[in-house]
Amino acid sequence: MHPILFHIGSLIIPSYGALAALGVLLALLLVLRTARIAGVDSGKMWNLCVLSLFAALAAARLLLVIANWSALRLHPSWLLGIAMVHHPLLAATGAIAGAACAFWYARHNKLPFAATADALVSPLALGLAFEQLGAFAAGSGYGVEAESGFRLAVTYTNPMASLWSGTPLGIPLHPVQIYASLAFLALASLLLVWLPLARRKGDVAGLGLMGFGFVLYITELWRDPEGRGALLHGALDGPQIAAILLVIAGALLLRERKSERTSAVAAQLLNAHRGQA
Repeated sequence: MHPILFHIGSLIIPSYGALAALGVLLALLLVLRTARIAGVDSGKMWNLCVLSLFAALAAARLLLVIANWSALRLHPSWLLGIAMVHHPLLAATGAIAGAACAFWYARHNKLPFAATADALVSPLALGLAFEQLGAFAAGSGYGVEAESGFRLAVTYTNPMASLWSGTPLGIPLHPVQIYASLAFLALASLLLVWLPLARRKGDVAGLGLMGFGFVLYITELWRDPEGRGALLHGALDGPQIAAILLVIAGALLLRERKSERTSAVAAQLLNAHRGQA
């Protein structure tokens, strides 16, 4: 594949960064539409997304600097190339920071939580689809070794993929990033179609969380486990644990909305009974 998209003099434009940036731009454009459908201020949603993105990037890079501080003190110029490094822990740190920033902004600006979440999930899935395309080009988050004769296998040969992401060279691998990209794209389409059809605020967000968890858990079966943590003697890795938590969170959100509807129906029946009495 091609970890480097092109050069501008001595400036390197990485494929991962370019495709991820394209995904962010498309997600921001989509959130303007989903915000209107969900009945949320589109300007505030734009600000929420931009601030959350910067919070996620800053947190991930700060963790990289802290983890490599001793080396960076000796070689300050390495700081210019630190953005090329990708690791599951960085993604998790960025996701937590971004979510925390989004929650703070929504609460500070009195945005309705359920409707805001509904407007965010489809653009987020779209952004992740392009992020995984970038990972495929860069060799980041590579798959396990493919079976002999597997026609969809990809073989990386570019030394930069090994340097930046630790990608094994010359070995046929499962293109798991493509699997994930297609799954996230399908999820984004499903959530976008369902958004105007949903009867209760928060249902789209609940489905989105469950969908994210499902895609993350399934695709991890084809990802190389290096650096992804392990639990229960390797039965689960770190991202799969996060996937299970996402599915549970989505199910609880859907259950909460169902409970609210049941309570509302019960209240209506009680009021009707009192009126007849």
